[in-house]
Amino acid sequence: MRSLPLPLALTARLLPVAVLASAGWALTSGPFAATPTAEHKSAQEPDGNNASAPPTSAAARTYTASPAPCGSVSVSTVKSLVPGAKTAGREIPSTDKSVRRTCSWNALKGFDYRWLDISYEVKKTDQDAETTYQQRAKEKSGGGSVPGLGDAGYSVVNLTTVDKQQLREGVVLARVSNALVTITYNGSDFETGKAPSTDVINKGAIKAAKEAVAALENAQKT
Repeated sequence: MRSLPLPLALTARLLPVAVLASAGWALTSGPFAATPTAEHKSAQEPDGNNASAPPTSAAARTYTASPAPCGSVSVSTVKSLVPGAKTAGREIPSTDKSVRRTCSWNALKGFDYRWLDISYEVKKTDQDAETTYQQRAKEKSGGGSVPGLGDAGYSVVNLTTVDKQQLREGVVLARVSNALVTITYNGSDFETGKAPSTDVINKGAIKAAKEAVAALENAQKT
């Protein structure tokens, strides 16, 4: 079906999205994040191993560099989660690619908007990664653990509303040895003003997280 030109009101609504896209993060610190209303899948606290890493962990760390993030999920997953997006994705510029790399996909198909971010971050030790993981999970409190996702996995979903326009965003955190994987996935319908369901966003974010963790582990083996 041929897409109709966007009405002026819709174009105005999408201007903040374009600004945020150039910054590299999807509505996590912009107008949609101003007054979040928590809508969580679980009230469980994240799992984590707080044991101190051995003194030699820095020398024997599992991961020394981040994998290519834009190749971390399959083409079919990108098409499913972000309909209409360029499957190659867009890598966000990083000051040090050996430490942190992020890829983004976003698209507006008709009036239906989706955004997916996948980010890798490599720490010096397992303990550094665990400490950062726990801090970030605490900052995004109210979510729940994701069993079988790396050494520790956590997900949370929130709904925000600005000018009667809803946006629902899911964040999944995972720790794999001394590396962290962060998934941000959100969506909105600019015709109805509604957002996708919590289940749709949560499952989509977890699906991407599992593929991203697998890509990290496979990169270490090669």
